[in-house]
Amino acid sequence: MKVMIFICGEGLGHTSRCLALGKELLAAGHEVDFGAYGYSKKLVEKSGYRPYEIPSEIKLVGKAGALDFTGSIEATLKNAKLLGGPKLLKLTRDLKPDVVVSDSYYLGILAARAFKLPVYLIINQSNMEEFFKNRGVPIRVLGEMTKKLYNRTFKKVYRIIIPDYPLPYTVCRKNLNFAPKLREKLFYSGPLVREKYEDIDSIPLEKPHVVSLIGGFGYREPIFRKVLTTAMLDPGINYTLISGPSFDPSKLGEIPKNVKILSFVEDTYPYIKSSDAVIAPGGHSTIMEALSFGVPILSFPDEGHSEQESNAAVVEEEGYGRMLSYSTPPEVILECIREVLEDEAYKNKVERLQRLAGELDGPKAIRELLEKEIGKKVS
Repeated sequence: MKVMIFICGEGLGHTSRCLALGKELLAAGHEVDFGAYGYSKKLVEKSGYRPYEIPSEIKLVGKAGALDFTGSIEATLKNAKLLGGPKLLKLTRDLKPDVVVSDSYYLGILAARAFKLPVYLIINQSNMEEFFKNRGVPIRVLGEMTKKLYNRTFKKVYRIIIPDYPLPYTVCRKNLNFAPKLREKLFYSGPLVREKYEDIDSIPLEKPHVVSLIGGFGYREPIFRKVLTTAMLDPGINYTLISGPSFDPSKLGEIPKNVKILSFVEDTYPYIKSSDAVIAPGGHSTIMEALSFGVPILSFPDEGHSEQESNAAVVEEEGYGRMLSYSTPPEVILECIREVLEDEAYKNKVERLQRLAGELDGPKAIRELLEKEIGKKVS
């Protein structure tokens, strides 16, 4: 079976879960091609694959801790490539895949359907129109147009794969809103995580230990600095802050002894597995990684980013961790950290999700789905 995987490059979580699926398919003897752009393409290359360049579809920008919607629309239009569509059609025609898997990349769906190829859509949000609510008349009209476009696209795919736990444990459930006729297409695969818990070695981190995956650059830098201030309030809790390769820790001044700052970590899974709590934004894939490894989350969703805010709200409601904000003071952050470290209820809930992730085995579940529905037709 020859599989083409198209990846949305906005947010590396899309890339991570596509690599998880690609790894599973390749191990089973199937042929896999990746289509990606931007940082997503670089990550695929760093993982040892040779992706094909595809046109970008949307560009997200932000400032001061919030997603800039108008700026994102302007950036998307500026980055639009007029010949992107024809090039994507040519790539799809030349590669001749048996099936296309598109992770939130809608141009890939249209290209595949142009050649009457079966398409499987991976998505953790179907109510994209939420981005445009309360944004003024022109933006609201764009949201209504977006909703109609996506609903028409959903009808064209064979299956809609939700890379999350099935209900009632679904973290992204507030971001899903499908018409009744589409529900028979839904497939809850379980988390699409690149590594299995049992395959990752723990590393010696001084306990209790909190790992922060919020980079110290751009509009998330205020959170990075707040976490550092929080660490100073209680030297009995240890921290590893992963800042990102473009951040200069020297501008932070004196670093407390209970904090270690790492500029770059190629593989964060050992740190997640060895920690007692994870600080992260509200991105779906990072939350899936932490829960799959049985670690509670302190989530700082980007302000105005409805999808992240909804994910973090479910984390809070279900007792998988706490939902915080850019305005939460360090003293309150510390109490929330103490809460998830000391309250066994958090640990029990996330350990249940760790076991469930292993039983569901998202990459394997999708591979078997494709083999059952597509593999038999091409063998």
